Amino acid sequence: MDSQISWWIGFHVFVLVMLALDLGVFHKNNHVVSVKESLMWTGVWITLAMIFNYSVYHFIGEREAYEFLTAYVLEKSLSVDNIFVMTLIFAFFKVEQRFQHRVLFWGILGALVMRVVFIVGGVTLINRFHFILYFFGAFLIYTGAKMLMAGGDEEHNPEESFIYKFAKKNFRMTEHFHGEKFFMIQNGIRYITPLFLVLLIIESTDLLFAVDSIPATLSVTKNAFIAYTSNIFAIMGLRSLYFAFAGVVQLFRFLSYALSIVLIFIGVKMLIDHWYTIPTFYSLGVVLGIITLSILFSVLIPSSESK
Repeated sequence: MDSQISWWIGFHVFVLVMLALDLGVFHKNNHVVSVKESLMWTGVWITLAMIFNYSVYHFIGEREAYEFLTAYVLEKSLSVDNIFVMTLIFAFFKVEQRFQHRVLFWGILGALVMRVVFIVGGVTLINRFHFILYFFGAFLIYTGAKMLMAGGDEEHNPEESFIYKFAKKNFRMTEHFHGEKFFMIQNGIRYITPLFLVLLIIESTDLLFAVDSIPATLSVTKNAFIAYTSNIFAIMGLRSLYFAFAGVVQLFRFLSYALSIVLIFIGVKMLIDHWYTIPTFYSLGVVLGIITLSILFSVLIPSSESK
C-alpha cells in the first residue's frame, strides 16, 4: 500500500514540475508555437512516456507495462478527434495562436482532476458490479457504430453546447478578448473574458471525450494507476501535438472510420471477456494496425476533391 501511494505521489509531483517548467520557463512569454517546437515537445512527451513504461515494467510488472502501453496508444489514438474539435473551437472564437497554448495548459489541470475521478470511480464500480463491463462494452459499440455511420461528418457548434449557454446566461463577460487574461475587473465588478469561456468549452469537450475513452481504457486494465497515468501521458502529449497536427488532421479522412472500428473492437472485447480474454498484446497490435492502415489509405488514396 505504501509503495502504491508513493507511486501516485511521485507521478503527480513529476507532472506538476513539468507543468511549472512548461509555463514558467519554456512558455513564459506567449508566442505562436511552431511546428518544429510542437514536434520537439511531442517527442519529449513520448520519450518520457516510454521511460515511465520501462519503469512500470521494471518495478511493477510485465503485464502492467503492456497494459500501460496499450492504454496509452488507445487514448492517444482516440484523442485525435479531440484535436479536430479544439481546432473548430479556437477558430470559432478567433483565438490568437499565441494564446492557444495558455488555454490548453490550464485545460490540463482540469483534465487531471476529471480523469482521476472517472478512472477511480470506474474501477471501483467494476470491482463491485462486474456487469458494468457489459454496459461499457455495449456503449462503446453503440458509439463506434454511430461514428461509423456519420463518417466523420458530425458538426460541432460551440454555441449549441450547454457550457456556452450556461456561461452566457449566468456570467458577466467582456465583449472582447483582453490578451491572455481569463478575468477582468471593470468598475469594481469581475467579468470573465471570452478566453475563459473557450477554456470552459475545451474542458467540457475533454469531459465528453472521457466518456468514450475511459471505458475503453478500463477494457485494457483494471489498475487505476496504470489507467490514469496512461491517460495523462497521452493528454500531455496531445497538447503538444495539437500545434503540429491541427492544420493537417482533416487530411487523414479515414482516421474517423478507424477510430470507430477501434471503439467497436474494444466494446466487443469487453462483452466477450467472460468467455474469452483477448491478450493485451493482441489488442495493442489490432489498435496499431487499424490506425496505421487508416493513415496509409488516407495518404495513398486521393480524395475526390483533389482529383
